[in-house]
Amino acid sequence: MGQLLTLNDMKKVRNSLRAAGKRLVFTNGVFDIIHRGHCEYLQEARNRGDALVVGVNSDESVQRLKGPQKPIVPEQDRAAVLCALASVDYVVIFHEDTPVVLISELLPDVLVKGGDYALDDIVGRAEVEASGGSVLTIPLTPERSSTNIITTIIERYCEHQH
Repeated sequence: MGQLLTLNDMKKVRNSLRAAGKRLVFTNGVFDIIHRGHCEYLQEARNRGDALVVGVNSDESVQRLKGPQKPIVPEQDRAAVLCALASVDYVVIFHEDTPVVLISELLPDVLVKGGDYALDDIVGRAEVEASGGSVLTIPLTPERSSTNIITTIIERYCEHQH
């Protein structure tokens, strides 16, 4: 079972992993309405090292980025579900719009984002590569997204209302 940690506690874990010669993988996202695509992506990320830490956008940062209707699921619940996944070792909630502070502080060995990102657009890439780490993308599972799930719920609910 993964652990929800503060940045300071995660930095301590990072130092002990580094001292033990273990590779830390980092990814981040909103992870609202977790689905198969998230699970497959997180397992692929975890396969790239010895431990996976997931940076999760706080509710406030999601609202700034995606509008007041999001997230559907509150940050503590999103973090709890992520911690329950076998592939996730650690979760850290961040309040900024991007995880650049988190990445700069942790300097993971591997920084992973979904295949919908170009390498040049990945926040934290410069910091990770400068510290000797690698940055890569993982293909997304086709036709799997929180937005698709929300749309399906709305369509089916509206159909039954008429």
